[in-house]
Amino acid sequence: MRGSCVPFSLSVAAALAMAACSVGMLARLPICAQKSQVLRPIHRLLSYPGTAAADARGEQPSSGTVETGSENRTPKKRFSEVQKERREQAQRTILILCPNKVSEKKFLKYLSQHGPINNHFFFESFGLYAVVEFCQKDSVASLQSSARTPSMGTDAAIPFRSRFFNLKLKSSSDQTSEQSSVPCSNQSPPSNKKLFELLRDAESIDDQLNTLLKEFQLTEENTKLRYLTCSLIEDVAAAYFPDCAVRPFGSSVNSFGKLGCDLDMFLDLDEIGKFSAHKTSGNFLMEFQVKNVPSERVATQKILSVIGECLDQFGPGCVGVQKILNARCPLVRFSHQASGFQCDLTTNNRIALKSSELLYIFGSLDSRVRALVFSVRCWARAHSLTSSIPGAWITNFSLTMMVIFFLQRRSPPILPTVDYLKTLTDAEDKCIIEGHNCTFIRDLNRIKPSGNTETLELLLKEFFEYFGNFAFNKNSINIRQGREQNKPESSPLHIQNPFETSLNISKNVSQSQLQKFVDLARESAWILYQNDKGQPSPARSQPWGLAALLLPSVTKSASRAKKSRKKPASERIKNLLESIKSGSAENSSSTNGKRTVNTES
Repeated sequence: MRGSCVPFSLSVAAALAMAACSVGMLARLPICAQKSQVLRPIHRLLSYPGTAAADARGEQPSSGTVETGSENRTPKKRFSEVQKERREQAQRTILILCPNKVSEKKFLKYLSQHGPINNHFFFESFGLYAVVEFCQKDSVASLQSSARTPSMGTDAAIPFRSRFFNLKLKSSSDQTSEQSSVPCSNQSPPSNKKLFELLRDAESIDDQLNTLLKEFQLTEENTKLRYLTCSLIEDVAAAYFPDCAVRPFGSSVNSFGKLGCDLDMFLDLDEIGKFSAHKTSGNFLMEFQVKNVPSERVATQKILSVIGECLDQFGPGCVGVQKILNARCPLVRFSHQASGFQCDLTTNNRIALKSSELLYIFGSLDSRVRALVFSVRCWARAHSLTSSIPGAWITNFSLTMMVIFFLQRRSPPILPTVDYLKTLTDAEDKCIIEGHNCTFIRDLNRIKPSGNTETLELLLKEFFEYFGNFAFNKNSINIRQGREQNKPESSPLHIQNPFETSLNISKNVSQSQLQKFVDLARESAWILYQNDKGQPSPARSQPWGLAALLLPSVTKSASRAKKSRKKPASERIKNLLESIKSGSAENSSSTNGKRTVNTES
């Protein structure tokens, strides 16, 4: 699975120059520049806190107030429940390429002939598209029976019946004055200048982190479109493997996805051929006649080869299909042109789905988790610590594990360890995949909320300080136990895979990239400690708080410092941090240096 975050643009200096000039300084601030076409939803679905849509989105408050999890008593849905609801929703949903100008009223009236419509929205990608969810699956079949294969003139059309349609006007006279462009409500990520202004004008650092989360998290429409895309691919695979399922995993479902992130999906064949719960009588057992291959890997390669060929030849909207079958995890990579998603399809990748469920639980337990992860990822991309191109960089998954580990180490802990989640399980939670123990409690409502009330500002500061001084040379990160361990190997950065415990998820990271991370973490902690306790003055016009962390680093001078036989910049910053902290401790010993928020109702 490739990096699952929207890449922040590496060439943003020009765009930020305009914003910086207005405040009297030159600034460079990165943006979530999507690898795929930006979707612009037009007819926005409403979702309020506590509704199913809001639960699925994982919406967070936009104010700087911290919710610690103990405040929200609304029952939380299990990951499997959300997946099931979304999949069923997608199965009665269609995708339509519309004329540039269409009467929404007539459009809905026409479709309503086939059954009642639950909801719909429009978006712009490579044209104007509509996503329409019917109340019943039978309505989709009714529409399919009334649709026709287009006449291609001298070309020939492949008569593939999918749920991706093309809406045509019968005659130009239908283009009446009533028809006009559907009012556009821009839901794309903010521009560089807009993000700069939002962070600059925030009331506090807590507000900055929550603002960034609100602006870049997946919208309800984007989430619906991701499940619909998987469902459309499932229709293709089902021609060969009835009862199969194509399930999204990774950032699309784990609550940490950003607008524009890749769509990772896997072809689930585990349900095919299982014994029916209904036992037949008699002395015989019926099995399918199948072909045998030397290994599970060969079977995976053959299945993906066929599915990839079908997508390339028959899949509407599937372009740039690549069959990467010799990778450690064979996959088919393609672009879904209508949705704009870059897609990776694997098969029977159930451990990855279990990892997605674990992250979903961590992201749902406390609102500070997602806000901190989004901001740390943003910071990392701003300084080229992460990249959409595979290499020696730290990945977004590794950064997420580091944030989770840090939150497990707080006093009291904000997040539980995986081993603790295992102690809360019952029989239905037991899960062994390919010999790996993936057992943890699945019911979020049985996990006791944390009593920790630390602010996001304090957590961001101490995250950078913690890892700026972490003994990476001898210790590894282990979220199963929530404690440092001796490194079992010599890789610069060792983060244990929570389920495949013999694997290091950060084995690719080089020593130079790790040192760059440490230097920047120390510098960022120093900036935040110098930030006048995170409270902007009324006339403040320069970048501060989180915005200041996204500016170019001063540690680039470290190499020059070494040449002049001075201490490296990171070491000087470390010493400054110690002096600042000791001074703060003397002035605020009564609160132990921690700013807290009241969680009482």
